[in-house]
Amino acid sequence: MSISPSEKIKVSIEGSIATIVIDNPAANTWDRESLPALKQVIEALNADPTVYALVLTGAGEKFFSAGADLNQFASGDADVARAVGEAFGEAFETLADFRGVSIAAINGFAMGGGLEVALACDIRIAEDQAALALPEARVGLLPCAGGTQRLTQLVGEGWAKRIILCGERIGAQQALTLGLVEEVVPTGESLATATALAAKVGNQSPSSVAACKRLIHSARNIAIADGLAAERDEFVALFSTEDQQEGTNAFLEKRQPEWKNQ
Repeated sequence: MSISPSEKIKVSIEGSIATIVIDNPAANTWDRESLPALKQVIEALNADPTVYALVLTGAGEKFFSAGADLNQFASGDADVARAVGEAFGEAFETLADFRGVSIAAINGFAMGGGLEVALACDIRIAEDQAALALPEARVGLLPCAGGTQRLTQLVGEGWAKRIILCGERIGAQQALTLGLVEEVVPTGESLATATALAAKVGNQSPSSVAACKRLIHSARNIAIADGLAAERDEFVALFSTEDQQEGTNAFLEKRQPEWKNQ
């Protein structure tokens, strides 16, 4: 029996390695079914003492994950925004706190919440055709799943501002230069490379790995906790603006938004 409650999150376990596949066609988007499912899967893996590492990737050849399903936000309902934001936070923070080693095998576009779930992993391996971005401001939103916090820690404030505030999309080689990913591999090889790296974790003491990870995260988590909560609050606050609804609906209607700055 699968440990995943949703077909949108597929899980297989071989030896000490769990492989999680985001499978929500056509772009592997996140919604209120897949996010709780990811959280439940990580919790189940945490409870399995034989699992030391996990690899996360996207189904298909084009998308790792294109982020949130924007149809959820078309109504401009702040209560929906709060619920989705909290679901993102719970899922991705559970992933970030996985006791073992988590590796993102980025096999295509990683946009918005797709990049944020990779940021929640310990290590990121990208295929050379991958493209990474946090384009939420283009549709009147903001990254609400750790993007403003974790991206800044990895690449520094200047590049975080370029990517988030200027909507700059970067390729895999540039991501490697910036420290956003740890390795770039040819097309089709991210999963095998990530799995081979995950296998090395089996040579380490699981207790030592968990302790080291807690210590590595300790200083960061003191600073990031308030920021993560503030990020979700600011996300929900955008739903009181006209620009949020205009941006989201313009995207869904495939037209340019007409910003009013209100």
